[in-house]
Amino acid sequence: MLTTVAITNFAIVESLELELRKGMTVISGETGAGKSIMVDALSLCLGARTDSGVVRHGASKAEISATFDLSDNASAIKWLHERDLESDQHCILRRIITKEGKSKAYINNRPCALADLKAIGSFLIDIHGQHEHQSLLKKSAQRNQLDAFAGLTTLTQKVKNQYHDWKKIKEELHTRLNRSADQESRIQLLSYQVKELEDLGLKEGELKTLEEEQNFLATIADAQQKSYQTSLLLSEDDNSNIRSLLNHALLTASSIQTRTPHLQSACDLMNDAIIQIEEACNSLSQYQDTLEQDPVRLIEVENRLSDIYDTARKHKTTPEALLLLQETLTSDLNDIIGSNENLDALKEKEEKIYQSLTELATELTEKRIQAKEILSTKVEEQIHGLGMPHAQFQIHCHPLDEVSSHGFEEIEYMIASNPGQPAQPLRKVASGGELSRISLGIQVVTASTSTIPTLIFDEVDVGISGGIAEVVGRMLRSVGARGQVFCVTHLAQVAAQGHQHLLVQKQISDAHTSSQVTTLHKKDRTIEIARLLGGLELTQHTLAHAREMLGNVHLQ
Repeated sequence: MLTTVAITNFAIVESLELELRKGMTVISGETGAGKSIMVDALSLCLGARTDSGVVRHGASKAEISATFDLSDNASAIKWLHERDLESDQHCILRRIITKEGKSKAYINNRPCALADLKAIGSFLIDIHGQHEHQSLLKKSAQRNQLDAFAGLTTLTQKVKNQYHDWKKIKEELHTRLNRSADQESRIQLLSYQVKELEDLGLKEGELKTLEEEQNFLATIADAQQKSYQTSLLLSEDDNSNIRSLLNHALLTASSIQTRTPHLQSACDLMNDAIIQIEEACNSLSQYQDTLEQDPVRLIEVENRLSDIYDTARKHKTTPEALLLLQETLTSDLNDIIGSNENLDALKEKEEKIYQSLTELATELTEKRIQAKEILSTKVEEQIHGLGMPHAQFQIHCHPLDEVSSHGFEEIEYMIASNPGQPAQPLRKVASGGELSRISLGIQVVTASTSTIPTLIFDEVDVGISGGIAEVVGRMLRSVGARGQVFCVTHLAQVAAQGHQHLLVQKQISDAHTSSQVTTLHKKDRTIEIARLLGGLELTQHTLAHAREMLGNVHLQ
């Protein structure tokens, strides 16, 4: 609820700070004293637009702050918590307007946008009267009020949650379906590429083996020739092979008569060389046995390598990367095919969620239809007692083309003020006083289910008097007993019903005009009620009447 309002240099208010309580608080005062200043100031704290004209003459800026106790307001606490703005279950809204027309807004001393003030304000105060901040004129607020009255808050949340789940999966399905045409062509391309690589049948390490074998087969003839020439030089040439020459050299050296160690060493070395040459000849012979030319195999190897190289060029990669490419393309193909298979499961899931959504929304529609008849009848009874005996209050359920997050219909309050007139949306009601009384009638009926703790009624008693005014006062007191109500009034019958009474007075000092607000008690309150009854001239009769009215309220 609203606990404190502080106003500085706003309109004709120089400085004002009020501590407020639960219940019904009435605000009265002479014409022009500024009875609606607090309402106007609170409107600014709730994000209403303004200009430099609201700054008190001679001041550089106007400042308004409002403090709220959120101990019983879970919705507001949640909103603040989601934005890291919470402060010990209290909320301070502050607005500063400079004489240049610039504006600053704060929530719990942190700068914010006007949209944020409006958002948090929707959980804190509802102003009824000729002001912008009238949530009851919004279809969404009317729908929420009907649902709260009928106890459908849990069901509406289920519909909302199911709707968001359905929209999410529907969007995913839509995206997947839009991709399906492109996926078909992609599947065809990948299938062709994968089949081509599978037909190639390349094995791990095969490329290296083939290249080594091709090199070997291609050089057999040259190896045969050169190994044969080497054999001739070593032993097979009849005229000048190395082995024969070494044998001749060894025989010649061995025939020398004079024997010395050096000669013997030379003979031993030549003998060793002859043995090594014989071993080399044997190895060459074995090597030549392996050099059998196979032109058919060479052609096979070269054709296989040609297929591998051609496939690599076609896929714009290297022969060494073909196996990795095959693995990647196969994985992509499987993913798309699996995705298309999952598409059927996704469609089935979307259908189930939509069926559940329509069942919940249908249940919500049926319960709303039942509740709207009860609510409209009760509200109509209330406004008949508020000086609108012929008014017809209706609640229309306008069917939507498709289900929404709040069901199959749009809720709208309708009113026909006079006989023979068609019912019109509540937002099109021209009279501010008429709108206030209708709002009051609605609030009286729905007060027990309202989630907004503070209600302000401005000009609620325009165009009424006598017994109807007393009915209005009792209604406001009844609503205030369940929470917090402020009422700007000029009627004694309404003012007498308040739990608290604030008097707004205009004072002139040193050629400056200012507005002051005083909390009235006992004698002063009796005097103000008497003034509202009889004007500036107070008589014993009006004072006695005032005391009687206040006494009757305490006896109720």
